[in-house]
Amino acid sequence: MDLAGKRIVLGLTGGVACYKAAELTRGLSKAGASVQVVMTRAATHFITPVTMQALSGRTVYTDQWDDRIANNMPHIDLTRDADAIVIAPCSTDFMFKLAHGACDDLLSTLCVARPITVPLMVAPAMNVEMWQNPATQRNAAQLRADGIALLGPDAGEQACGETGMGRMLEPEQLLEEIIASFQSKALAGKRVLLTAGPTFEPIDPVRGITNLSSGKMGYAIARAAREAGAEVTLVSGPTALETPYGVHRINVQTAQQMHDVVLSRAAGNDIFIAVAAVADWRVANASEQKLKKTGAGDVPQLEFAQNPDILAAVAALPDKPYCVGFAAESEKLLEYGEEKRRRKGIPLLVGNIGHQTFGKDENELVLFDDAGHQRLPRADKRTLGRVLVGEIARRLG
Repeated sequence: MDLAGKRIVLGLTGGVACYKAAELTRGLSKAGASVQVVMTRAATHFITPVTMQALSGRTVYTDQWDDRIANNMPHIDLTRDADAIVIAPCSTDFMFKLAHGACDDLLSTLCVARPITVPLMVAPAMNVEMWQNPATQRNAAQLRADGIALLGPDAGEQACGETGMGRMLEPEQLLEEIIASFQSKALAGKRVLLTAGPTFEPIDPVRGITNLSSGKMGYAIARAAREAGAEVTLVSGPTALETPYGVHRINVQTAQQMHDVVLSRAAGNDIFIAVAAVADWRVANASEQKLKKTGAGDVPQLEFAQNPDILAAVAALPDKPYCVGFAAESEKLLEYGEEKRRRKGIPLLVGNIGHQTFGKDENELVLFDDAGHQRLPRADKRTLGRVLVGEIARRLG
């Protein structure tokens, strides 16, 4: 679980978006965190402490004079063992309090009293005009300058009926941000270009040649690179997976399309990771109309042409990024993996037994570089994505 053992203080301030805090609490708990909810009096007008207590499994605090804590100092005790404080939703008024160090209730007081080592994250939620107000923007700038992370806001429809910036991020997006906050920022400032998923080579308008790649490994690496602080562009073949939060995704279908997109962007990136299972061949005589079966022995005569080698093309660029390749083999992984790395002329290649991992949630990887090969123990793909990103960052120094 991504947040196993983490202790999160979740603060709620007044706003309709309090209903999203319920789902966020469930998500944090499922990720392994213990959640201590603290609510302002205004927040209790939108969702009850009873609801938040049921979801978090812990007593909810709303009053700075609460005597259920022995020393009557909840603003101190609630923060001393916290790993992070998250304010979601964070109202305009509460942003003002944080920016100016004002503390007139339990939640604002514990934020000011928190140890400097405890990160504070706020998820703004307000009307578009309130968010755009110069005073709010000054407060937002001050919070950033003080090292407080602003998670959002997003643009969209608002409860008041208006549309624009100020909408609180969705619970799953906030959860991704919170998880990412605990990850190493080993790729901060780096730009990563990554391919994932299968390609699809048409035979006719309704048929084609593809493979069993689900895209899960590539998407996990894209997510891990983003968590590590990189700006990530994901060039994806056909897959049903959701785009990792914070990742820019470009959809393609064929190997040639993937080649063209990657080559148009490769020079502007620091790292290129070729995870996609790209078709080596395409149908040269693909039909513009559906091929019809006219008899029992009728078999279309397909002619094949070789697709461009995307990884080799990027590795041959004069101003090439750090290139990482993938090799999915069905046998002789150690032999074929090293041979492929040398043939492509890349510093790092990642191998696996493809038919054993395509579509599954776990994988087992072997890293090939100039020093030889290194096995990464079998694990879920999300974990392996983080390990691999760490290995790439280490090699980059």
